[in-house]
Amino acid sequence: MKNQTRVVEFLLLGFSSLPELQLGLFVLFLSLYLSMQMGNILIVTITLADHHLHTPMYFFLRQLSLLEICYTSVTVPKMLANFLAERNAISFAGCAAQLYFFIALGSVECTLLAVMAYDRFVAICNPLCYSLIMSRMVCYSLVTSSWISGFLNSMIHTIFAFRLPFCASNEVKQFFCDIPPVLNLACADTHTSKMLLFVVGGLYGFGSFLLTLISYVQIISAILKIRTTEGRRKAFSTCTSHLIVVVLFYGTSFFMYLRPTSSYSLDQEKLIPVFYAVVTPTLNPILYSLRNKEMNAALRRMLRKSMVCYRNIKK
Repeated sequence: MKNQTRVVEFLLLGFSSLPELQLGLFVLFLSLYLSMQMGNILIVTITLADHHLHTPMYFFLRQLSLLEICYTSVTVPKMLANFLAERNAISFAGCAAQLYFFIALGSVECTLLAVMAYDRFVAICNPLCYSLIMSRMVCYSLVTSSWISGFLNSMIHTIFAFRLPFCASNEVKQFFCDIPPVLNLACADTHTSKMLLFVVGGLYGFGSFLLTLISYVQIISAILKIRTTEGRRKAFSTCTSHLIVVVLFYGTSFFMYLRPTSSYSLDQEKLIPVFYAVVTPTLNPILYSLRNKEMNAALRRMLRKSMVCYRNIKK
């Protein structure tokens, strides 16, 4: 240990093994990033501007869109810069900060998805008391709790990961700093940190997933009791977009974090993070806007108002 040099920076290998595709990948991921940002900004703008969407459901959707804007901005800009750089380096402090905010925002999304599932459960299973149960105070409390718990969860993982000495390889085999690849670089026993990831991270993620699952079991049970086909279709249409997002988010996250480290492969370490860090957040605004009649109607109203204002200005 005395003869080893302490790591002061990490190299984010990512897709560096494909030098001939760097420019093409840059254009692809830049397009995905910009479309995701514009889609989420549009959702935030519409849900704020249209009073028809000032409901708990769209309040939580606005929070999810704001979260996704921050979530992808933690990793994607650095990845885009690395596509054009000669050295894909990130400082030790920069890596720690990136890991902290990525895990924090991902944890917030876990709990926020559970909150959104609970909101749909109340709306479908107890519609007469919906406005009473999902009051403004309750909504703000649920969102605040999601953010606080997510950042506390990330603090635990970040402290336990970066208290370890890094004095051997500094090559992170992903396009951003994440817990599994960073722990693999430590030159000390990582058993405690890996067990913490599996137990604490598993309890946090699985706890949120279990709450989401319970809500959907109740929702599906209530929908099946509706006598008309049209009634069942209308009730289920209010939560299909959220359900798809839940499956994509938890499916990729559980596969990445809760599988045995012995089963990791280089290809999986490169491809799986792309899905839960880039692809899924890009699909969210598409799922919540194109499949939502109220959002489409609100967008048309906003465009009509914009056209009227433009004509008045020209006059």
